[in-house]
Amino acid sequence: MKRDIVIIGGGPAGLAAAEAAVQAGARDVLILERDTRLGGILNQCIHNGFGLHTFKVELTGPEYAARFEARVRALSIEYKLGTMVLSVSPDKTVTAVSREDGLVKIEAKAVILAMGCRERSRGALNIPGFRPAGVFSAGTAQRLVNMEGYMPGREVVILGSGDIGLIMARRMTLEGAKVRVVAELQPYSGGLKRNIVQCLDDYGIPLKLSHTVTEIHGKERVTGVTISAVDENLKPIPGTEEFYSCDTLLLSVGLIPENELSAGAGVQLSRVTNGPVVNESLETNVPGIFACGNVLHVHDLVDYVSEEAASAGKAAAAYISQGGLGGGREIRIEPRGGVRYTVPAAVRPDCMPETLTVRFRVGGVYKNSYLSVYFGEKRVLHRKKQVMAPGEMEQVVLKKADLENAGFETITVCTEED
Repeated sequence: MKRDIVIIGGGPAGLAAAEAAVQAGARDVLILERDTRLGGILNQCIHNGFGLHTFKVELTGPEYAARFEARVRALSIEYKLGTMVLSVSPDKTVTAVSREDGLVKIEAKAVILAMGCRERSRGALNIPGFRPAGVFSAGTAQRLVNMEGYMPGREVVILGSGDIGLIMARRMTLEGAKVRVVAELQPYSGGLKRNIVQCLDDYGIPLKLSHTVTEIHGKERVTGVTISAVDENLKPIPGTEEFYSCDTLLLSVGLIPENELSAGAGVQLSRVTNGPVVNESLETNVPGIFACGNVLHVHDLVDYVSEEAASAGKAAAAYISQGGLGGGREIRIEPRGGVRYTVPAAVRPDCMPETLTVRFRVGGVYKNSYLSVYFGEKRVLHRKKQVMAPGEMEQVVLKKADLENAGFETITVCTEED
């Protein structure tokens, strides 16, 4: 089987990439999705807050996904559900398996990676105690409550203050559960400020920063947890232990981009994001393999996922029509100071659009600091920010006109005190 573009993942990134690719002239586009329906994680995100940037209206997750599904169907884009991709080779051969088609090999001219991300599990945390029932990741609990109609428990403690954990604190409260506390290891929350206000403050749920779960009690079922304060090295402080009785512990302790397929294809991965290293076209080091959405780096808003995926779709269509994206001089984008990484990591002025959005996150909370951009040694942006936090994605915009015929080899994005 041969296809022009194969998109792995039918979530918000995959759908937006497919639409943009077809609108840019691609004809033979195929979406492969392992679930039984399109939409990805949005199907279980029944809260509102989606679509404000893309559609200028507030939607729930399923409503947002439905709009993109309708666009994909209107363009007659082919998709296969219940299809698990087993591998992607460096020559862009995609091996997949499904109940309908069995084992298939698809030779693609371009591949767009849009697999999303997964939750970090309890096994990565090494919390002492038995393995009783009642310990869930926040995303699993969200699916159980919103899609399966099951209630995980009645007394809940949440470890981690990522957005899913904050949203589930509110959801469990609305379903009649008592959320005892949200504990966060870091001295700052990992979620959006609006979620802290709307999900915790509005419901009187306490948030304990610089605290973590140091023991899970119970053998058959969770009966409680011990929470301790941590020092500046994130080590538990003896004598600060507090016991909270509960029957459920939800973990919201980070998301990991789903990149096993990427690694198998020979794609270079970032040590910071665990996602592919890409250039201005969202193309990886393997020509013709592109990445977008949460597989690339974890986003805070799905609108940005769609915007980024559309860029990847257009670039993949251009790659096919032009027989490659060309080359030209490459300028590295280097994160410094509090900036942990940038997407993209490099830009080729000859291949970039008129304006290019560079997205990144900072590694701590910075108040009344400056966000600066340097072209070589020359500072070209020095913007004061009241607050920058890891939970909120930041961005700067680069202009093609500023980079053409430029004599520098690096662009530095950094935080500065003055």
